[in-house]
Amino acid sequence: MTAILSGRPTDLFGRSLRRVAALASALVLSACAGDQLASGPQTGPMIDPAQPVQVALLVPGGSGDANYDYMARSMANGARMAVADAQGARIDLRVYDSGDDAAQAVAVANKAVAEGAKVIVGPLHAESANAVGNAVKGRVNVLAFSNNADIAGGNLFVLGNTFANTADRLVSYGVGKGLRRYLIVHEKDVAGQLGEAAIESAIARNRATMVGKTAHGDRRADMDAIAPTIAAAAAANKAQALFLTGNHQDTLPEITAALARAGVTGQSLQMMGLTRWDLPASRTGLPQLQNGWFAVPDLARMAEFNARYKAAFGETPHDFATLAYDGVSAIAANVRAGRKNAVTTAGLTQGAGYAGVQGAFRLRQDGTNQRQLSIATLQGGKLVVIDPARRSFGGLGF
Repeated sequence: MTAILSGRPTDLFGRSLRRVAALASALVLSACAGDQLASGPQTGPMIDPAQPVQVALLVPGGSGDANYDYMARSMANGARMAVADAQGARIDLRVYDSGDDAAQAVAVANKAVAEGAKVIVGPLHAESANAVGNAVKGRVNVLAFSNNADIAGGNLFVLGNTFANTADRLVSYGVGKGLRRYLIVHEKDVAGQLGEAAIESAIARNRATMVGKTAHGDRRADMDAIAPTIAAAAAANKAQALFLTGNHQDTLPEITAALARAGVTGQSLQMMGLTRWDLPASRTGLPQLQNGWFAVPDLARMAEFNARYKAAFGETPHDFATLAYDGVSAIAANVRAGRKNAVTTAGLTQGAGYAGVQGAFRLRQDGTNQRQLSIATLQGGKLVVIDPARRSFGGLGF
């Protein structure tokens, strides 16, 4: 049975959240200064910002899988924190278990809209999000937890950090440091190909030069075999930076170790990666990863959020809790600003963006997002932020 929970904080949750209210103001998402009604398409319903706005949250609970139940609980609690932090916006949050099945997600999305939802936050997986977006097209907008830009567009937005965001941040920073010649190394699978495409686009966007790209398999033998070829290509093409996708947990340590044995290290060129090199923590001391560049969210904001969450709910949240908070809080920020188009495409994509838990972000009209990220490295086995994320877009404050 679909679980529907009250969108207003219950007495239990309300009491828990009020205990940490002193910290809340630092994390409240706020819409940036701007017109009450942004220009552009008005896909999605207009609302009365003086009345409660019904928001449906689709979480992956109800499947019987303990990990999904933990994620669902974290998402629901993160969204409840956003409601408690709304500061003047009245959000009627209703939480629906959508499992990990696209058909079930569509069924509960249709139920939510029939019950009055003006916008949907979730679901988790790209397949389910795409199905939900199609099912409610022409009625409401969907802010999915996915980072798959391929499903974005129309009434479907993705909240997860995309490959494009990370690639653009790293290449832009590299170009600013004089690095203009990039060699790409990526996995042969779909994720590797998508990552490679994002890196290649970022190189072009920042007017740098891609001097080559090489794909590799996921076995150690494959990586050992290709490493000398990569080393030769880097030298022959005078590469200044080597950008790796490294999407799988075991891939990054293996490919960088193989490259180091072939003579390619951070001393010969700048290594950078599409994924976080500090996770899992067991990686941080690996010598071949030291001084490589990667992108991270606003770690101080996330730590503060995690502390608030644990004080309220007695456990450490899943990372997706921050996306649930960001999605609901972005809506609340528009409502608080008195925007009748708070949940339309034009309202959600107002250009100045939102001050998210993971850092400033904004939604684009093509359904993707842009997130302000920090550049980090590993030095002596410890994460060091070498270029902090900006707190806003286009010079406008929040």
